[in-house]
Amino acid sequence: MARRALITGITGQDGSYLAEHLLEQGYEVWGLARGQANPRVSRMRKLLADVRVVRGDLLDQGSLISAVERVQPDEVYNLGAISFVPMSWEQAELTAEVTGMGVLRMLEAIRVCSGVSRGGGSGASGQIRFYQASSSEMFGQVSETPQNERTAFHPRSPYGVAKAYGHFLTQNYRESYGMFAVSGILFNHESPRRGAEFVTRKVSLGVARIKLGLAAELRLGNLEARRDWGFAGDYVKAMHLMLQTGTPEDYVIGTGRMKSVRELVEAAFTAAGLDWEQYVVTDQTLHRPAEVDLLCADPKKARVQLGWEPRVSFDELVAMMVESDLRLLTDGGDPDQDSSWP
Repeated sequence: MARRALITGITGQDGSYLAEHLLEQGYEVWGLARGQANPRVSRMRKLLADVRVVRGDLLDQGSLISAVERVQPDEVYNLGAISFVPMSWEQAELTAEVTGMGVLRMLEAIRVCSGVSRGGGSGASGQIRFYQASSSEMFGQVSETPQNERTAFHPRSPYGVAKAYGHFLTQNYRESYGMFAVSGILFNHESPRRGAEFVTRKVSLGVARIKLGLAAELRLGNLEARRDWGFAGDYVKAMHLMLQTGTPEDYVIGTGRMKSVRELVEAAFTAAGLDWEQYVVTDQTLHRPAEVDLLCADPKKARVQLGWEPRVSFDELVAMMVESDLRLLTDGGDPDQDSSWP
């Protein structure tokens, strides 16, 4: 009998890549989706025809219990969140409810449906295994570089704070109830499926528009902010590996190499055969209220214990995104509607 996985955030970038990977591994994959007529579900089905959908909402405890009871999953991957950092400043309360409290509700749904009481054996046979999507934004104003599983958190946005809350809850349920619950502290990971509001996709779309004569400039904020960027398709494989171990532990996932937004821009324009300095305009209004300047992963633990390594290089990733957006715009696609989904 095929193993069953339930994924929240199934219609997002990570959810789609994870679903593809799990289907390739022979899983029966279920996606949690909100609403009666969620347009993103229909777009997802074009790519993931074999994914089953169960209705539920991270804001509604009862719906999560019902979803877990219906699916009877072996593994739950909680990828659902308000994930755009600037939006977390504008809708801080909603971010706390979805990105933070949503983790509590999902953990409770699993605990209730599994009949787990305090002091249950960690990793017990037949127990639902839980993956929480933690974030490098929890490190925020970093105390050391690179950052590993022991680095202190100092989040610099409501999003980072909510992610830290979910991360500690996952640890707490693991220690208090013996649940097989892990967190992957993922550094920035991108793809052609990234939402148009994120800086990497903003850049690749901007370059494509300029190349096709649809725009004359690209406005950006802080070009000196540095991130550890990798390919989302690589990172979801690490999520799966974390739930196949004998002991639940947390892992930092990243490339271990930092690139600035300026280097991202240069690579993207180079991929299109353009000189970025002729088109990029810096805009102070696009800076964050509290910037996170240096995020760089130390993924040694994942490499040693999981055997995980990123495969797609930074330049390959950027070129992939630019080429995808050139095709999308040439074919008349609307990136604000489909985020390069087929």
